[in-house]
Amino acid sequence: MLPIDDPALLQQLAERAGDGHYLTLLRSEQAMTDCRPIWLFSLQTARQLGEEVRSVLDKRRFRANVYLDLGTARGFAENAFVGRKVRIGRKVVISIVERDLRCKMITLDPDTAVPTPEILRKVTQDHDRAAGIYGAVLVEGIIRFNDAVEVID
Repeated sequence: MLPIDDPALLQQLAERAGDGHYLTLLRSEQAMTDCRPIWLFSLQTARQLGEEVRSVLDKRRFRANVYLDLGTARGFAENAFVGRKVRIGRKVVISIVERDLRCKMITLDPDTAVPTPEILRKVTQDHDRAAGIYGAVLVEGIIRFNDAVEVID
């Protein structure tokens, strides 16, 4: 096992890639969630989908970076954030870009990998194949458990 920044790792990967291919290692001092899209998903959406398929769904199925507790809101309330900006905590600002089109991965139980195809079928048929939202970080910061979420634009 080699560290990610070990030149020997880069050499081994390049050798396996074959002739005509080369690899470079890009390094960033920023966390990837600070410079890449992030996924937000509400607990209410997980709960509603569970009710729709008559099962309790573990939120981890949806592999979000941030799980939102929107209080008394109904499931899929986060859809209303698309095209707007959201502040989480005192500092973090996220531009909500689009709804998250889901794939087969949401059918897999996070502990057992047993598939439940009804989940994707329900999301596809009743929710335009989308559950959760994508965002782009505009203002970096630390998000803490129980931070307030507010639409600011």
